[in-house]
Amino acid sequence: MYAFDGRADDLDAALAEVMDRARACPELGLRIVDTGFWSYPEWARRDVGAEQTVVHDIPDANWDGCLAAVAAMVDEQLDAREMTWRLHVFPGVAAIPGATGDGAVVVVQMCHSFGDGIRASALAAYLLGRDGDLPVPQRRRIRSWALPWHAVRAARAHHRLVRDTAAGLVPAQADSRPVLQSNAGPGGDRHLRTVICTRERLSRPTVTVGALTAISAALAGHLRALGDDPTQLGAEVPMAKTGPRQANNHFGNVAIGLYPDDEPVRRAERIAADLRQRRRRAAHPAMRAEEVAAAAVPAPLLRWGVAQFDPQVRSHEVTGNTVVSSVNRGAKDLRFGGAGVLATAGFPALSPMMGVTHGVHGIGDTVAVSVHAADSAIADIDAYVERLERQLR
Repeated sequence: MYAFDGRADDLDAALAEVMDRARACPELGLRIVDTGFWSYPEWARRDVGAEQTVVHDIPDANWDGCLAAVAAMVDEQLDAREMTWRLHVFPGVAAIPGATGDGAVVVVQMCHSFGDGIRASALAAYLLGRDGDLPVPQRRRIRSWALPWHAVRAARAHHRLVRDTAAGLVPAQADSRPVLQSNAGPGGDRHLRTVICTRERLSRPTVTVGALTAISAALAGHLRALGDDPTQLGAEVPMAKTGPRQANNHFGNVAIGLYPDDEPVRRAERIAADLRQRRRRAAHPAMRAEEVAAAAVPAPLLRWGVAQFDPQVRSHEVTGNTVVSSVNRGAKDLRFGGAGVLATAGFPALSPMMGVTHGVHGIGDTVAVSVHAADSAIADIDAYVERLERQLR
């Protein structure tokens, strides 16, 4: 989501400019072709068409009404075999935080197979006027006949990881955590909220750690009010992988503690230390060897394995009690219809074991801390956001 300081008065011209840029970018002209049980899906070309832009006329044409309309889009998922992205425009929105008058809001909806947070943000920024290199993966096919060789290499690398962990050279794998109310399956209404901050407010020691420190206290307090014990509260944090990008999604989720019972400075130190440890473990050669071996699994075997997974099965333990996705979206150089960008937000998806997620997205000196929550997990979204606002101050 991108909020602009000014209405799109010549909407047709603004949309034409966006679509001209889309047609000039090969990465934005892709869809998935699923060729059947015996092979992997493949990327194929498609023409960028008018069906990839939608202009919304909402009854409550203000910031809160816009967030409610975007929340309703969760039920309108894209089929990547038809299109991998779509642009939604709200041309006249009142009460946008920081705006001098009515503004425009642009939402770029993308299939996750099309890109992680960094790649998706870069493609969206390109649509909205930013030039420069895009994160294009160095795709290479790993043949299934090589699976035995890659499996042996992965096994050897794993034995080395075990030895290095025992010797204290690599941090141990993160512990699982008890399920809390925030892990409830998303039931009832879903809500989106944003809290707009200055980068300076959150930059100690980094924006990501500053936001995690505030989210820890706010979420723990809210869960205690619901009767939970958040002593072992933790989060899943998407972290970019090391090395060259070899796929559209070049990240892995890592588990960190949130330490809500520590005072804020100590809490921030421990969160930062957890992130460093997860980065060290993720950089071990065993992780890359495992990825290569997995990529060599024959398509029929992988399809069969995926079919056995039941996402509705509940677990008593989880990697984290919320997801916090943090992306720096660069300078405030984006424009739509002549208006400059004010702020950007993002809303990580909910899942059967995750009923509340957070986004931390910065552009220029403005950072939006966002909440995506279902009634079943957070109950009173406004009460929770009030807690979060207090902690961010």
